[in-house]
Amino acid sequence: MLETLAKTGQPSRAEITDAAAGERAECVMLNKGPYIVEAIRTLDDILARMDEVQTKSRTLMRHIHSWDAQ
Repeated sequence: MLETLAKTGQPSRAEITDAAAGERAECVMLNKGPYIVEAIRTLDDILARMDEVQTKSRTLMRHIHSWDAQ
């Protein structure tokens, strides 16, 4: 996962999509490369964001804050 990011420092669009889908997996394995620390940070950010809007089998709708009572 995130092979292009780990090797070149720039992820492909497909890798970002795959990383987001990885939130449903039990574990995610990264490829090695000179930008591995950046890949770990990026993966952590993506998985944290996906965790807010998704549970194992369904996607949750985000709360619309603009409709909150003021």
